[in-house]
Amino acid sequence: MDTQANKYYHSLYEIAAAVNSAGSPENILNSVVELIAKAMDTKGCSLMLTTTDRKLLLHTASYGLSNSYIRKGPVSADRSIAEALWGHPVAVVNAIEDDRIQYRKQAKEEGIASILSVPVMLKGVVIGVIRLYTAEPRYFSDSDIYFVGAVANLGAIALENARCSIRL
Repeated sequence: MDTQANKYYHSLYEIAAAVNSAGSPENILNSVVELIAKAMDTKGCSLMLTTTDRKLLLHTASYGLSNSYIRKGPVSADRSIAEALWGHPVAVVNAIEDDRIQYRKQAKEEGIASILSVPVMLKGVVIGVIRLYTAEPRYFSDSDIYFVGAVANLGAIALENARCSIRL
């Protein structure tokens, strides 16, 4: 097994353990985004969930990003890498020049070069996205995308478990 695949395998185990822990939903999700960012050697990672009307994405958990970037303004589902909300992973190599990026100026100020946006789906419905941010331009491999997709599925399970435990 090559080094990156081995790293993903071990990280997936750690993420599954975090999802299965007795921690608070907030702590679990913050652990998940931190573990993803570290496994993929990226600048940062965020989990954003859609509002009930599906018009906005709300930052739910993040790692490696400044508060000013996270709070830069409302993230429009239609203007911010919308393809991910259609259920397709999207890799943006040049975030500063790509029209699919809603806040290009803020991305430049944050030092973001590339973004990978992967849908978070629960029971066939996209409920949000996991986004990875790099400081250097990066072409994401199929293995990168597959790893983040697996983690997105675990994140959806964590969110469902949290929602169920709140009802109990």
